[in-house]
Amino acid sequence: MYNHTTKTFVKEITVPKVKDFTGEIVPARVSSIDHLDGRFLMLNDSGIGGYSFLRIHENNTTTVLLSAEDKRAIIKARFIDKEHILLGYLGNEASLFDVKAKKELYRVQLAPSKFSDFALTKERKLAAFGCESGVITVIETQTGKVVQTLQGINLDNTFKVDIKEGVVVGAGQDRRGAIYDLKSGKGDFIEGDFLIYATGLSPSAKKVAFSMDDQNNISVYTLSTKSKTALLKGQKSTLNAIVFIDETTLFSASDDSTVMMWKLD
Repeated sequence: MYNHTTKTFVKEITVPKVKDFTGEIVPARVSSIDHLDGRFLMLNDSGIGGYSFLRIHENNTTTVLLSAEDKRAIIKARFIDKEHILLGYLGNEASLFDVKAKKELYRVQLAPSKFSDFALTKERKLAAFGCESGVITVIETQTGKVVQTLQGINLDNTFKVDIKEGVVVGAGQDRRGAIYDLKSGKGDFIEGDFLIYATGLSPSAKKVAFSMDDQNNISVYTLSTKSKTALLKGQKSTLNAIVFIDETTLFSASDDSTVMMWKLD
């Protein structure tokens, strides 16, 4: 855990190594993490069959909620509250997991295409799910009910999505940074020069960032005008995450071990 104010690491949690399909013991790939009110949520691959381990860490104790034996091909996990976790499955299914009961309260199929990513609103009441077809599905996290289907902008895989303040964005394989108004369902896009692997909205949704070129640079735009206000250079590998902490501070992560923190003017 990193404190971006003091620029120091304040906590480290170790995930056990796993045995791969050859029988070799290797470091686990952690695909998803989250933090809420002192609880840490960790999702990692099991090394076999594409199945996942889901763990909660609290008070220096780690508890396994799901293991490889449960045979769950989960790609992403996020807290809805301390006792409920939203899961995104490889087959583009959304599920709400009850921590105490260790069971799913619902599981819904959102689309026939492979899952790519999901993002939550600040209140964690809505989630936007992206998939291989380019369609973005918005659901109520407590019930799994589909409240909006956004389509027509990305016509291929939507690698990453974000949702804030009634705005939904998608990072498209078709070189389109999709921008949707949730209320109307209408969309627009900003054209990139390369596959767009990552995107993120500022907390107010007044700014949006996309990885727009093959140099792993990040382009920041004013959403209302679609005008570029910053070009962030320095990431050395393919971007897979862009996260705004506030209106002028954002983090980016890539396929290598480097995480970068940026400060906008």
